[in-house]
Amino acid sequence: MPKEIYAIATLVASIVGVGIFSLPYITAQVGLFTMLGYFLILGGVMFILYLMFAEVSLVTPDYKRLPGFAEYHLGPLAKKIALGSMVISSLGSILAYLIVGGEFLSGILDPIFKIGSGDSSAFYTFLYWLIGTALIFLGIKAIAKIEFWGFVLFFVVLGALFFFGLPFFKLSNLAVKTGDLSSLFLPYGAIVFSLWGLDMIPEIEEMLGKHNKKKLLKKVIVISLLLTLAIYFFFIFLTLAIAGAGVNDSAIASLRDIVGPGAATVGFIFGLIATFTSFITSGLTLEKVLHYDLKISKTVSFGLTCFIPLIVFFIGVQQFIPVISLVGGTMMGVNGLLILAMYNKIRPQKKWLMFPLIILLMAGMILEIIYFVK
Repeated sequence: MPKEIYAIATLVASIVGVGIFSLPYITAQVGLFTMLGYFLILGGVMFILYLMFAEVSLVTPDYKRLPGFAEYHLGPLAKKIALGSMVISSLGSILAYLIVGGEFLSGILDPIFKIGSGDSSAFYTFLYWLIGTALIFLGIKAIAKIEFWGFVLFFVVLGALFFFGLPFFKLSNLAVKTGDLSSLFLPYGAIVFSLWGLDMIPEIEEMLGKHNKKKLLKKVIVISLLLTLAIYFFFIFLTLAIAGAGVNDSAIASLRDIVGPGAATVGFIFGLIATFTSFITSGLTLEKVLHYDLKISKTVSFGLTCFIPLIVFFIGVQQFIPVISLVGGTMMGVNGLLILAMYNKIRPQKKWLMFPLIILLMAGMILEIIYFVK
């Protein structure tokens, strides 16, 4: 199988994660056309950031991640900022995958095994974490193949979900708008989070290998982002056409209430695939940041990456939409500003492109913090 196919599968699978399940609910809050406007603007910004970071990656020595890139191009202070932002955003992402991944696994297995007499979601969250942690330990060579076949299965299950839901479609449901003006800014952080896979670009570059393979990096990025957007639009359409105003922040549960338990199981499988692959790749990337850039031992890096989100989950942080919105709007905004600064260093003749992107990212961070403090 060509390396670029594995690379596309890995990047798409790392982008399409828990964020997808917030999108139908948010769309119902703000309206379909408002959501399309957000995707048009933020999707364009993300395309630019991905291509910029690809150029930075190609001129930077291998076996570095974002903090190492920042130090190489901008100095030690930038490395500290990048490290803090990337560690916090990665841990927040892994926590979000853990929150809903355990719910999806529980939805699949609990009707069969009936673990205990009460709520068994914590057990299935731990099982989800345990399997994902084992795969993170195996490293990228094993993960690449898992990502690819998970990517294939992802589309099979999405098609099956469409088949089950087709008899319940009502196109009039797409016109639903349940929120008010206070919900207008709701999509920003969730969409940025849902499109964010920039941390994987150095990993993808390494997967493509040496010689002429690295010239394929930009092609891989463009194809991956287009596939991601297609998946998101299809899922929003599918969920809203079935559930309409009844959609909630756990989109799969909305489908279960209308279509029935059989389709719900298919939906839970879809959710499990989407979150599990991203859980693995996010964990793998953070582990390598700690190991390569901070020079922490591989064992300690692995432990910090995998155990901190689990501990935070059992402390009681278990609401995924606030987690992904805050991470998307703030920490990922910081990483985006660092990418712009690095790109400016290697392409100073394109300063004209920097200012509107800087303003958008900074405004997004400020508004996201204000929105959630309220």
